[in-house]
Amino acid sequence: MPARMLAAILTTLLFALSGLSGRRLSNHLPGSQANLLRLILAAALLGSYAHLQGFGVGGPAFGWLFVSGCIGFGIGDLALFQAYPRIGTRRTMVLVQCLAAPIAALSEWIWLGSVPGAAQALFGAIVLLGVGIALMPGLTEAGPSHGLLVGGWFGTLAALCQAWGAVLSRKAYAVAEAQNFHIGGVSGGVNAAYQRLLGGLVVAAVFVIYLKFRHRHGSAARRSNWRDAWPLVIANGLCGPAFGVSCYQWALSAAPTSVVLPIVATTPLVVMPLAHFIEGDKITLRTLLGGVLAVAGVVGLTTTR
Repeated sequence: MPARMLAAILTTLLFALSGLSGRRLSNHLPGSQANLLRLILAAALLGSYAHLQGFGVGGPAFGWLFVSGCIGFGIGDLALFQAYPRIGTRRTMVLVQCLAAPIAALSEWIWLGSVPGAAQALFGAIVLLGVGIALMPGLTEAGPSHGLLVGGWFGTLAALCQAWGAVLSRKAYAVAEAQNFHIGGVSGGVNAAYQRLLGGLVVAAVFVIYLKFRHRHGSAARRSNWRDAWPLVIANGLCGPAFGVSCYQWALSAAPTSVVLPIVATTPLVVMPLAHFIEGDKITLRTLLGGVLAVAGVVGLTTTR
């Protein structure tokens, strides 16, 4: 298996574990607070490596990666957490994962001139179709009672930010390569993830400060359960913004978004069996069929040059 595909598949597995721990974490801490803590933990861990063994905040791609983090990590995650309560987790996943990949592929094609091959485009479409079939709510499932339009807007914004954050990372690698500055491989992915995390950390911190001042005269803040939250903060920080994003950047350094994002779009499918055994979530026949179709698409992508 090519290293770029291994990196994308590892990203999917780690993002799935991050999603499960993040859902549990939201029961103990407010979302904005939990997001900031996990980013601080990940930035401290990756920053230690980047400044001791890597190139820290240096290199010609820093500005591009920082902005990528502001958009993808910062604004994108804020929009995502606004969509969840309005249209539900499943609908949000369908909207974000199935929109981000084609938007990123089109944006990279227009801006960077990276045209996916016919086989890559076909298998990528199969992956997205499978994800959509597996995650689309059934006819008997209750729809959201309010906030459908606003939730859909936030979900679309999250998809745009995820797509454009990935394309900006690809631009960063192109800039670095043009100046003979190597960022590829696992080590480069860790350092690139750190530089990108800094952008997301700034946006998350500004948002938390804004909320603090906005609600300083309001009702009492939601009580935090720190005893149960800390293990989940650590797990979520390691699986998501630390190791997960490092693998994500590693994959993007070697493959276009038209290949990487369809594979990462299968993250919700990986979550489903884990959630079934851990939380008792029901898996339907339609879910299984969609999952098989998506996995077939991923296998096709991993074998296509």
